[in-house]
Amino acid sequence: MNVFVAGASGAIGRPLVATLVRRGHAVTGMTRSDVGATALANLGAAVARVSAFDAPGLEQALRESKAEVVVDELTALPKSPADMAAAAAGDRRLRLEGGGNLLAAARRCGARRYVQQSSGFFLRPGPGLGDESEGLAVDASPRVAVSARTYAELEARLLAAGDIEGVALRYGFFYGPGTWYHPDGACADQVRRQELPVIGDGGGVWSWVHIEDAAAATVAALTAPPGVYHVVDDDPSPVSRWLPAFARWVGAPPPPRVTEQEGRERGGEDAVYYGTKLRGAANGKAKKALNFAPRAPQWLDR
Repeated sequence: MNVFVAGASGAIGRPLVATLVRRGHAVTGMTRSDVGATALANLGAAVARVSAFDAPGLEQALRESKAEVVVDELTALPKSPADMAAAAAGDRRLRLEGGGNLLAAARRCGARRYVQQSSGFFLRPGPGLGDESEGLAVDASPRVAVSARTYAELEARLLAAGDIEGVALRYGFFYGPGTWYHPDGACADQVRRQELPVIGDGGGVWSWVHIEDAAAATVAALTAPPGVYHVVDDDPSPVSRWLPAFARWVGAPPPPRVTEQEGRERGGEDAVYYGTKLRGAANGKAKKALNFAPRAPQWLDR
């Protein structure tokens, strides 16, 4: 199958391209960087050097790739979550405007399917784990709400397009090589510096997914029924559980514990939301339709 991957040199892009090539697909990876282009070529992919904001160039690249499926993994995330506030506007623009150019080009070029990165950790608050019928937390704390609205717009735009099959993958927090949540990642450094506390009761429930498991699920989404899927682990865990375990795993001291008010003063309303209000996602649909078998985060058994 001819597959065009946008965001191909990012955290999920590289393992995704590697998995696609290994399974015999003809892959074109889109990137703007020399380092990314070299990495993709070494994986066995064709390389499209084009910006998502260059609509004519993007359409030409898609036509040349003869893409049957387009996978949108476009992000503009910083190397550390500490810099996310400064990066948020550019990330939103890339996903909405750049991704809009990509979807329009895919439709004009006759691609049959479009796979969209979405979020499985910004679900609307409620009891227990939320399934795919649950909406996103568009009324949450300020930055969380903006991110949730971005994903909601992406999903609505894709699923309203009647001339292309749409698949929205609501990934959990990525962990593993090349991500923030790895012993050599930015969040591990923050934990070692005691910068990530357990806020209040630490009841915010986080859904995770290993980057390679996310890539495998994305490959399965090439042929699964269209729709929305939660690509998350089997055991979403509250901050009070996962953060101390993560700290032990990366050789850090136990994280500090602060009240919600102290957390608000240190990190704002968004920090309190992440620490106390996030809702976990149920993955039964993905396990059935995508044959999804996620591993457990390595730190949770520590």
